[in-house]
Amino acid sequence: MKREHVLSCNFSVWYPKFKNITIRSCVIPLSKEFVDYLKADNVVLPGQPVVTRDSDEEIESDSEEWQALDEDPNEQAITAPEFNEIDSRIKEAVIELDGAVFPKLNWSSPMDASWISCDGTLKCNCPNDVYLLLKSSDNVSRTLFETFKRCEDGEGALEDGFELILRKWKDINPGMEFRCFVKDHKLIAISQRDIASCYEFIEQNEQDICGDIANFFKSKIANKFPDSSYTFDIYRSAGQKILLIDFNPFGAQTDPLLFTWDELSDPSMSISDNYDEFKGVFKYVTCAGGVQPNPSHLSRMPTDIVDLAGGNDINKLVDLLNLRNLIRQSGDESDEDQ
Repeated sequence: MKREHVLSCNFSVWYPKFKNITIRSCVIPLSKEFVDYLKADNVVLPGQPVVTRDSDEEIESDSEEWQALDEDPNEQAITAPEFNEIDSRIKEAVIELDGAVFPKLNWSSPMDASWISCDGTLKCNCPNDVYLLLKSSDNVSRTLFETFKRCEDGEGALEDGFELILRKWKDINPGMEFRCFVKDHKLIAISQRDIASCYEFIEQNEQDICGDIANFFKSKIANKFPDSSYTFDIYRSAGQKILLIDFNPFGAQTDPLLFTWDELSDPSMSISDNYDEFKGVFKYVTCAGGVQPNPSHLSRMPTDIVDLAGGNDINKLVDLLNLRNLIRQSGDESDEDQ
């Protein structure tokens, strides 16, 4: 896998060519100042001051000494810069995309940060919803700092050209998402996308699913993507309609899900040029005992939140609740403005 393969999977590179078979989206270029804001450690929403404390200092908040003080000497007020232009672009995109959006950067979505949203999803209605998810996501952080991780011609990060992608919100059944692996222009493998669940209807409809994906690949994808080897994610709706979701490189940077990269790179996985029916390997979870941990869930619960759950740090709980209240207030104000 080389850097050029990663760049081919940049959303704004492939979207114009495949926009008729994927979810309607808006692309917003990000300034260096905004990217620096995303890279910074503090989770502070633009324009909103947040009081932080020095975690190395022991705070006895219920003692007479602390109650007598008007101010905490360990508190610092941090205010994030304001990004009025990006705010406006996000608000315009939300209206254009029918009121709710799914956010991501060039290559990754903040799926691992869904725990922090009010409804546990990535559904966003206002700029602060978007900012909070981006700032809370390890996936986004890896995109910012390790854009070309495991590339044989050089690792490192993209220097500029980061973009915020807002996609029209769509309720998706995770059991009908699949990752497809293409090697040397041939569809060699398909994996169930949600490997943490067992969906009985996949086994019952295996032939139809494979046939629909093979036909979609033949008519809509094959020989149209610039690389010979890559992966693509699709969503197959109840009406058998297939939507393209994303492209990813064919290599270690991409999660192979129910496969391994050694398995996918084996020459025996190559198949004939017959596109009329799927001749590769289709893997899905066949019973509850076969489910695997969902990688996006492994980093969902930061140490700070574990502290909250155990009641070990009441100050963190207060800060988090204040932050969520700010988001709700921002959403209410946006509703009033429309």
